[in-house]
Amino acid sequence: MKRLKQMWALTGMAMWMAAHAAWAQTGVGDVVYVPTPQIVVDEMLLLAKVNKNDYLIDLGSGDGRFVITAAKKHGAKALGVDLDTYLLKIANENARKESVTDRVTFREQNLFETDISAATVVSTYLLPEMNLKLRSKIMRLKPGTRVVAHDYSMGDWYPDEQKTLVVPEKKVGNPGISYIYHWVVPALVAGKWQSTINIGGKDVPYEFDMEQFFQNIDGPARAGGVGGEMRGKMTGEQVKFTLTGKGNQKIERHEFQGQLSGETITGTVRIGDGATTRQVNWTAKRIQRGELVRAQDEPGGK
Repeated sequence: MKRLKQMWALTGMAMWMAAHAAWAQTGVGDVVYVPTPQIVVDEMLLLAKVNKNDYLIDLGSGDGRFVITAAKKHGAKALGVDLDTYLLKIANENARKESVTDRVTFREQNLFETDISAATVVSTYLLPEMNLKLRSKIMRLKPGTRVVAHDYSMGDWYPDEQKTLVVPEKKVGNPGISYIYHWVVPALVAGKWQSTINIGGKDVPYEFDMEQFFQNIDGPARAGGVGGEMRGKMTGEQVKFTLTGKGNQKIERHEFQGQLSGETITGTVRIGDGATTRQVNWTAKRIQRGELVRAQDEPGGK
């Protein structure tokens, strides 16, 4: 019973600290600072493949360690935003000590009001409800923008990658364990598409009715008049999906990949299995634009 009470006490303290951090970011109350362990910072930057061509924005930058590490170890330019003037002072002092003031900036600002449109990488260590509040803003970023988060995900927007790290020095949340998540902002590919593919000297018409739920795509399709179904994924503007027959309809397995540019997809398709596989070029045109399927955790979602 004593151990149970201790566990409840620790859980209550962690929730209290997290709640106060959330209030601070919305401009209410004082900040209770919970830093991301350095090993987690390093792994998050590696997962997002941060490099010298990136502009990273850290939402809730604390002592600046994420921004500073991105600049010092990966050569990126970076911006950190926070409401705590004391932490911002520490962050600027740390940037001077690490000689990265030419590549990093810290700003006293509410993260929900921050313009993140220029970011190629966005990083957060925020509560789930705060991530959800930011999600629609992030989804409007340029396709291919990477997003990394510590401990908390983005609801029904499932990550493209995730890792679990053993971090003995971590005392809040799930003590000793850190979860890191990585997403790539997808382009909008939803809609009706038409294509003609030359197979063995014969032009075969294809139709795709793509539905899109964040980065995931699926829907009915037709190949030469035969019904099928497609399933795949967007990674930025990169399209990848498979086409197979539906029910009793027989279609050789197709593996499509291509690059989305406006209303056109250009790429290649592998048809068949094993020794019979052949690869041909593929181009499709969108004839009707669609929309993202609404997530259950969004207002009006289903």
